[in-house]
Amino acid sequence: MKRISLFILLFLFVFWKGQKTDAFQKDEKLFENIQLLDRYLQNNDGKIIDVLCPDVSFGHSNGWVQNFEDFKKDFSSKKVIYKEIQQIELSEFKRDKNTASIRRKIKVSGTYKNQDFEMKLALLEIWIKKNAVWKLWSRQSVEIKP
Repeated sequence: MKRISLFILLFLFVFWKGQKTDAFQKDEKLFENIQLLDRYLQNNDGKIIDVLCPDVSFGHSNGWVQNFEDFKKDFSSKKVIYKEIQQIELSEFKRDKNTASIRRKIKVSGTYKNQDFEMKLALLEIWIKKNAVWKLWSRQSVEIKP
């Protein structure tokens, strides 16, 4: 009887572990694109366009809102230059089919109009999966005051 119970427990553990791995693998590409977004912003890399929806909306902590065209123009002009973007927390992840909502905190430093800045931001990002590719659809940031 002990062997059967042990076998059942082992089977259930392996089955449960497999389910968790499958769920993570389904979202692995999403997390890769989140890292790419940060890296492209930090390196001022034009490939950033590859991870953005054409109708993306950026809400910045200073109240500034950008659509896709505004973002491309400002990004290429280097209006904001990021020196470092470091994720410090992933506080929420929700997914429903081809839409994911991510809440995370980042530490950023850089230059805006020749003024250096450093701050912590709370982000809410909405990502949409189209044709097996995750793209940022909306992002809102709020400064976290000490």
